[in-house]
Amino acid sequence: MQLEGSCHCKAVRFSVESHQPVPFMRCYCSICRKTAGTGGFAINLGAVHATLEVQGREHLSVYRARLEGGRQSTGQRHFCKYCGTALWLWDATWPELVHPHAGAIDTPLPPPPCITHMMLGSKPGWVQVHVQAGDASFDEYPDESLADWHRRHQQSF
Repeated sequence: MQLEGSCHCKAVRFSVESHQPVPFMRCYCSICRKTAGTGGFAINLGAVHATLEVQGREHLSVYRARLEGGRQSTGQRHFCKYCGTALWLWDATWPELVHPHAGAIDTPLPPPPCITHMMLGSKPGWVQVHVQAGDASFDEYPDESLADWHRRHQQSF
C-alpha cells in the first residue's frame, strides 16, 4: 500500500510503500510517548526504506534518544524542524525498514481488528489503557513483530 504523509506545516511531505499499514501497535515507552505520543502512546507502521521519497528534506531534523546507562539509541527519529511533527523512525540495525508514525500519514489507513499494547511497564499513571477483547498487552516488547502480526491476520496490501 502506498502511503502519503506530511508534517503539520507541510514543509515536509513523503511517500513510502508499506506492507504493514494497519495501525495496531501502541507503544507506551517514554521515548515514543515524549517524542511522538498522543494519549500517552505512539503508533509506528512498517514500510520499505528503499521506497521512501521525501520532499522538503532540508526541513528535517533527527533525534537519537538517550537510553538507560547514557547510551545513544541507533534509531533516528525524523521530525520537522519547524512544526515538530514526528514523521518516521529509521534504524541502521534494520536498514531495509522505515517506521512512519501513523499520525503523520495522510492516506486513509485500514482499522485494526485488535490492538497490541506494548511497553506498558513504562506508561505513566495518568494514561488509561483501553484493552478490549482480542487485544494483547505487554509490559515490554510483544511476542511478535509487525510483519508477524500482519501474517497472522492475513493482512495483505
